[in-house]
Amino acid sequence: QVQLVESGGGLVQPGGSLRLSCAASGTIFSIYTLGWYRQAPGKQRELVATVPNGGTTTYADSVKGRFTISRDHAKNTVYLQMNSLNPEDTAAYYCHGLIRTEAGRPPYSYWGQGTQVTVSS
Repeated sequence: QVQLVESGGGLVQPGGSLRLSCAASGTIFSIYTLGWYRQAPGKQRELVATVPNGGTTTYADSVKGRFTISRDHAKNTVYLQMNSLNPEDTAAYYCHGLIRTEAGRPPYSYWGQGTQVTVSS
């Protein structure tokens, strides 16, 4: 079993910043990709940012220039630095990992439980 545990969500004023963390643990052979998705009430879940192994980071157009994704490979942890937050960023943020658990098995998608980010004055 692989677990992804998020932290760092909370209430912040418009223009403020938050830093989300997600740590992967369990039976992990290798991690192909770690990333963040978000989902507001009544809306579809959308990709925010991803950072694959040996690849280029990608961002949704709505967060480019404001959010930064980074990864600590030794700790199996991914971060999302969110700056210049606005009310439209309010959502539950979910960590996602494309993870291989053993040799000879393809990678599989895993999701965290979500952490709430609320941007309001």
